[in-house]
Amino acid sequence: MIDFYFSPTPNGHKVLILIEELGLPRRLIDVESLPGKHFNPDFLLVSPNNKMPAIVDRDPPGGAAPFAVFESGAILLYLAERHGFLPADPCARSEQVQWLMWQMAGLGPMSGQNGHFRHHALSERGSYAEQRYAREVRRLYAVLDRRLKGRDHIGEAYGVADIACHPWITSHAIQGIDLADFPHIARWLSHVGARPAVQRAYATGPGYRPSARLEDDDHRRRYRQTAEMLRDAYDAMDRA
Repeated sequence: MIDFYFSPTPNGHKVLILIEELGLPRRLIDVESLPGKHFNPDFLLVSPNNKMPAIVDRDPPGGAAPFAVFESGAILLYLAERHGFLPADPCARSEQVQWLMWQMAGLGPMSGQNGHFRHHALSERGSYAEQRYAREVRRLYAVLDRRLKGRDHIGEAYGVADIACHPWITSHAIQGIDLADFPHIARWLSHVGARPAVQRAYATGPGYRPSARLEDDDHRRRYRQTAEMLRDAYDAMDRA
């Protein structure tokens, strides 16, 4: 059984896609329903970085104690290795991991920053920062489009690379990207999106939609955390 601290974001959905592909039993936990929400002590024990997604494997190998994993890329690698989803061939395996790292280091963070300036920091529209992230996201789409030319999948076969990237590309409209400019991505997006496990994952929870609200308490707690806020939560854990 996998306890899955889930939110319907691209990073949340990519983990859920793999869980669905593997057919693993899982229990979705909405952090918003927990006392203290993101600062809930039980959640901080699972996710020291105070972010979703995170999992607890209740049945790890060898009958060990429940094992927590945070960071979406680390979760994908853990589950893929544990359940034989990575290729046995070292080169094919490395290919999958390379493109997973590309998503983790590039496509995800840059898309997140681009989305922030497009939909949250509205006073910064037209600024250098907004233009920088918009250009970089478009460049990353060009990288992926070239990779997918004449290919059905990012790696040699369907794998964690496709699973990691697909949810971020589904938000192309939020990023201001017209897929008519990236036809190989458009074809791949439809091809991977037709998989039953992918469709089941996206049907879980509402689709991600950015909010322009910057000042309400929930938004501040989730997106404008400070070191002091987190230290206060850690201190409360130590006193408990």
